[in-house]
Amino acid sequence: MTYHKSRLLGLLLLSLLICTGKAHAQELLTLEDAVRIALERNYDIKLASNDERIAENNVSRGNAGMLPAVTGTLNNTNTLQNNSQTQQNGDVREVSWGRGSNLNYGVGLTWTVFDGFRMFARYEQLQELEKLGEANLQQTVLTRVGDVISTYYELVQQQQQLRAYDTAVSLSRFRVELAQNRFQIGKAARLEVLNAQVDFNTDTTNLLRQQELYRNTKIRLNEIMARDVNINFSVADGITIDDQLTLGQLSAQVEQQNPALKAAVLNRRIAELEAKQVRAGRLPTLGVTTGYSFSRNRAALGFSTLSTGNGLTYGVNASINLFNGFNQRRLEQNANIVINSAQLQLEQVNQSLNAQLASAYQTYLTNLTLVRLEENNQRIARQNLDITMEKYRLGSITTMEVRDAQLNYVNATVRYSNAQYLAKIGEVALKEIAGTLNL
Repeated sequence: MTYHKSRLLGLLLLSLLICTGKAHAQELLTLEDAVRIALERNYDIKLASNDERIAENNVSRGNAGMLPAVTGTLNNTNTLQNNSQTQQNGDVREVSWGRGSNLNYGVGLTWTVFDGFRMFARYEQLQELEKLGEANLQQTVLTRVGDVISTYYELVQQQQQLRAYDTAVSLSRFRVELAQNRFQIGKAARLEVLNAQVDFNTDTTNLLRQQELYRNTKIRLNEIMARDVNINFSVADGITIDDQLTLGQLSAQVEQQNPALKAAVLNRRIAELEAKQVRAGRLPTLGVTTGYSFSRNRAALGFSTLSTGNGLTYGVNASINLFNGFNQRRLEQNANIVINSAQLQLEQVNQSLNAQLASAYQTYLTNLTLVRLEENNQRIARQNLDITMEKYRLGSITTMEVRDAQLNYVNATVRYSNAQYLAKIGEVALKEIAGTLNL
């Protein structure tokens, strides 16, 4: 092997070792760790979890109005007054700044035992609202996990492209050195050196832009994981694509597991239960009351200066709406319209999901084909570059042909990594729509 060929291979090997060394020097963040951190820290997931907990806490018979209300009361009033009293026999009795007091306390219970079945509908509605909170939380988790996976593989793609641009820089540097050597011994013109230097500067610029994009994407992933955005890390190197997805299986999974569809079904049921509560206004309401009270009144002047009393109170109350200006009918009509709107929204969500699924599946199939095509193109471009560089070393081709082969290899590598990334994103999108996104 000649010196120049050894030099070329050495530069390529050095470039690979530098990239590998940088990756090992940083924290290796696996996809599993990224998803776990996001599930633990992501703010949207935490907020949705809090909403779900509130909905869970609201499911109680007391909140539905099924249980009695017990209230304790205490009232203590004191007075200081100047009193004058003339009796029937003409005697006058006077008290200056006489003290008086009035003390009342007791415990009362009120209980609505029948309200037209409104309380039972309300309790069932609270249970459905809890399920809706769970569906919303599931949707948030799916969305944020999808964001993590997509951003993670975007970093994998950019990392692969970094290596391609770094290879281009190494090759351009080798061309500059070789052109300078050829110029010094009189085998090349000054123009060849200048062209090689321009190409080297162009490739260096592309590498710097790619490095900037790579760092900014790391910041974005750290933000999604809700951790320090300046934490540096490396990601895995390969992209594994599930190429066994079928449209029929995905459609069945959408009907069973998609959280947006679940939420639409729950919203329709909640609207039906709200209408049931409205219709309860046509039936009577029956309640019972009971309580214990104690009173003590003290006066400085009068026929009785002290009186006390205590005892139980109890009773029954009932009411029924006979006429309220046709408001009952209006409320029932509005409730039925809300049910109809909820049904339309359910149909709209179902149609939208089917359209998204069909479109995403077609894109997924196209990207799988492109992955196979670009993989073959990248392999051919690599072989062409190796042959071209050997011919260039021997001086049998022009620098323009070398540059074309170099750019073809870089572009083929970039297209191949893009095809892999887009195919993976298509897979993630399909599983997110189906509600089956996992690792």
